[in-house]
Amino acid sequence: MSFTTEVKSEIAQNELKPCCQKAELSALVQLCSSLTINAQGMSLMIKTENAATAKRILKLLKENYAVETDLSVIKKMNLKKNNIYRLQVLNKTTEILNDLGLFTDHGLQNHPTRKLVQKECCARAYLAGAFMAMGSVNSPQKTNYHLEIVTNDEAHALFIQKLMHKFDLPAKVIARRTAFVVYLKAADKIADFLRCAGAYEALMKFEDIRIHRDFRNNLTRLDNCEVANEMKSQAAAKKQLEDIARIEKAGRLRFLDEKLKAVAQLRVQFPEASLNELSAEYEKQTGVAMSKSGMKHRFGKLHEIAEQLPPISEIPDEA
Repeated sequence: MSFTTEVKSEIAQNELKPCCQKAELSALVQLCSSLTINAQGMSLMIKTENAATAKRILKLLKENYAVETDLSVIKKMNLKKNNIYRLQVLNKTTEILNDLGLFTDHGLQNHPTRKLVQKECCARAYLAGAFMAMGSVNSPQKTNYHLEIVTNDEAHALFIQKLMHKFDLPAKVIARRTAFVVYLKAADKIADFLRCAGAYEALMKFEDIRIHRDFRNNLTRLDNCEVANEMKSQAAAKKQLEDIARIEKAGRLRFLDEKLKAVAQLRVQFPEASLNELSAEYEKQTGVAMSKSGMKHRFGKLHEIAEQLPPISEIPDEA
């Protein structure tokens, strides 16, 4: 079972107040149904590939409107071979659409009336219904976080976006072929949406997996930083040893200032030590404290001296 299916199944089990039932059903009907008009009047054909969503729609229609319905299941012939659940509403179509804020004196609406989602609980229920109808969310096991709701109408997409903003969910809208997608990318905001929609078990799973993976990733980054710093330190130490060897072969080492000579001898004695370790050893041997920056400054002086000398290959052995 995909993570999206888990989320939808959990949302479909939520108990709702009558006002919230209508808000949720409004989203489900608008996103999952098509309207047919014939001599007998208007009828709704509702289609979904999610079993929990189909059951939820049927339950809400029966409880709120006592409608006559015809339910059928069709198996798709593509590679996934998913079922398509078709629910035809045989009566009370106009009454339902009016009550759900989708049909007014001005005709069909591209989003429900504001009154339907005026209360916070109803706005949450509408978003939950929209997700059950046409939503998806990446598994928290994946590295890219993404939650989206797809609609065929731009005005409806903007309506959903505005509802999300009401709950501090910074959703964005993009066009994708003939549809419009309302989406979230940030992991913490996806978690907030799951909480908003009432998918608390899915939220706990999402957060648990995300926290564990992020923790592992942070450890990996720290390890990589330590390895990079170690390699950088070793490369610097190698260059310092080359400078010292160049100065020594040129016969200049014995003429160095005592402080520079002491640092050079320390590096030769501890070729793999870091600057901090050399500073500690310098204090141990001389009784004089030296900072990391002070140690680095003296190696800089040694490098300046070495740069004034010929390459080590050109210095005669008897120098």
